[in-house]
Amino acid sequence: MIIYYHPRFNINLGILNILHLFDGRKFEKVFNSISNLNDIKISTVSELISQKTIDEFVGDLLRRLLPSKRYILQALEVPYIPLLPFSVINNRILEPMKWAVSGTLESASCALEGNNTWNLAGGYHHASKSSAEGFCIYNDVGITIEKLMERGSLSDHDKILIIDVDAHHGNGNAYVFMENKNVTILDIYNNEIYPKSGYTKERININIPLNSKTSGEEYLTKLQNGLDDIKDGYTIAFVIAGTDVLFNDPLGGLNLTIDDCVDRDQLVFEKMQSLSTPAVFLGGGGYGKDSAATIIKSVTNLSED
Repeated sequence: MIIYYHPRFNINLGILNILHLFDGRKFEKVFNSISNLNDIKISTVSELISQKTIDEFVGDLLRRLLPSKRYILQALEVPYIPLLPFSVINNRILEPMKWAVSGTLESASCALEGNNTWNLAGGYHHASKSSAEGFCIYNDVGITIEKLMERGSLSDHDKILIIDVDAHHGNGNAYVFMENKNVTILDIYNNEIYPKSGYTKERININIPLNSKTSGEEYLTKLQNGLDDIKDGYTIAFVIAGTDVLFNDPLGGLNLTIDDCVDRDQLVFEKMQSLSTPAVFLGGGGYGKDSAATIIKSVTNLSED
């Protein structure tokens, strides 16, 4: 497995970090922990995604809203701060998220050459062509698929799989691919938390809603059953591997341990291996103190495989 990272993934607002639970420096923590391990190959993301590429993906309304400080802070779920310059938001948050989009695109390009990859950032599954929300500004999977099709790396006939094992329903991905029947989505999520959209949940092909406090054992059993429904024929799979399923995550509401998360990613990885489908794992959500440690353990485990 090839791990994609860039130092600009990291989000650091100094004292303003207290305004959101997300640990924006966890990517650096993971990189520092795994960079010297023999079984792990790390590739540095080479090029920032262009604003032109983003503008071509989003709709007219969102294109007009993205330069708005009030709109961005609302999407990031932090209070409006009158004296905070937009330039700081752009440099400390939006630029890192654009680098994350680049990581997804480069990871996917590498996967189409027959590799399994993990972009430490990305997985912005609440963003869509028409909105930014839930700490997700750019829909990196959608942008990546459009760009790969433009390059000829993917065709209109290629079947694409999204496996979303983040604690939250991926409403943005469901909306982006609402009419695209070549995209199959498996989504296992806490049905009692944000987002509550029933419309986007109807788009999910393999829909696995859970109750709060679902145990790791029940989660893994239901995930395995869902994976069993996936047949072959997919060109590439994107895995939204959020760690907000952990028992001590303040937002996810589920009850998995670190080892449960490692087993979760192993189940997905083995399923993709059995189908000969290259997998692109993406960061997704994760707001608890054990998020970085969980990623480190899972990345290490899959890289050894």
